[in-house]
Amino acid sequence: MANRDRPLSPHLQVYRWQAQMVSSILHRATGIFNVLGALVLVCGLMHLASGPASWAQFMECIRSPIGFLFLFAWSWTIAYHLINGIRHIVQDAGYGFSIPAFVRSSWISLIGSLVLTVMVWLIVITNGGAA
Repeated sequence: MANRDRPLSPHLQVYRWQAQMVSSILHRATGIFNVLGALVLVCGLMHLASGPASWAQFMECIRSPIGFLFLFAWSWTIAYHLINGIRHIVQDAGYGFSIPAFVRSSWISLIGSLVLTVMVWLIVITNGGAA
């Protein structure tokens, strides 16, 4: 019979959300989404190799509002994964382990990736998609 007097392991309702926790979860999630984006890129290359009709069909899909949302989200995940990866390299070098530095670098990764993504898309949109 199970012993019901033993303590239970803490779960998400016990922990407070912190910048460090969010940055760790986002780093893993953006890595997964980057793989999905790479698969869409490979799909696009296969459509390109299949001829003009197939390429036109792919471009119609990617230029739809959902396609634009996907491309915007994918570009953000690339930016976040890049900036947060640089943060990890700096920490691997032995810097930024104090709690304030860790929280600050987590926020820098998040805000920096959003700024970088918006800058890239402003360039793309102002140049008519020919960045």
